[in-house]
Amino acid sequence: MSFVEYGDTIKDGDTAIVFLGHESMFPVKVQHGTVTQTKYGVIRHSTDLIGKKYGSKVTCSKGGWVFILHPTPELWTMNLPHRTQILYSTDISIITMMLELKPGSIVCESGTGSGSLSHALIRTVAPTGHLYTVEFHQQRAEKAREEFREHGVEHLVTVTNQDVCKNGFGVSNIADAVFLDIPSPWEAIGHAKSALKAEGGRICSFSPCIEQVQRTCLAMEEYGFTEINTLEILLRVYNVRTISLQIPDLGKAAEDNSSTGFDSSNPSNQGSPCTKLQQGTVHFKSGVPLREMVGHTGYLTFATKSLI
Repeated sequence: MSFVEYGDTIKDGDTAIVFLGHESMFPVKVQHGTVTQTKYGVIRHSTDLIGKKYGSKVTCSKGGWVFILHPTPELWTMNLPHRTQILYSTDISIITMMLELKPGSIVCESGTGSGSLSHALIRTVAPTGHLYTVEFHQQRAEKAREEFREHGVEHLVTVTNQDVCKNGFGVSNIADAVFLDIPSPWEAIGHAKSALKAEGGRICSFSPCIEQVQRTCLAMEEYGFTEINTLEILLRVYNVRTISLQIPDLGKAAEDNSSTGFDSSNPSNQGSPCTKLQQGTVHFKSGVPLREMVGHTGYLTFATKSLI
């Protein structure tokens, strides 16, 4: 099993996603002789998982059923164990696009954190690219190495435990892009410039506070970065539902009666269909935004290394 190569069959040691519903799923490490408890009953790894195809519908001991899904960076982001605050797919998608990443790209990242963005970056640059990720906290760095090894992507990533603001990324003039998610990104801008290729590259800094953005932009200008811009991505979800409304009476029937000389006060005309205005209802689909939405996560500041 690998996060960058799809495997058809569930094997011992794989990481799989147990899908109970869109709002209920969790990761599980598949192991011989192990059982997993769900609200629908027990899943026995040896008989219910190993050897089955990913996407299979598995019946639990109580009669309920779940789906077993192949892991992807998107599913991992939704289910990973949180060691830090993480980036979600809304921000990750714009980061990948604005850094102009593709298979074969070399990327430097700090900090690694829980590995949410790291898995997405690895999938994007595979199979010939590489991710150099720096994590200040030793235990988080060791856990990240362990997860990358279990997920079959250790050959695409190098994890370093050091302070990027003091020691940099450990590489020079090889990166196509640099990503910073640290408390003081302005202190690492010089190291980021050194890591980028001589012919240029892109940089992105993620910061939750606008004061961090201001200091980072000043540092980028000082080191000669150009095309500096800051974005905030807000995801607004719409519900599609059927709306029923009455067809309005705009007086057309009354105008038609007067134009034809029709007298509704005449007893002989009472009950005539012409006296009844045509009314009814119309049904149509409408998109309605949710009453609540996820608000501010952070500011994304992008810039380009100048060739001058």
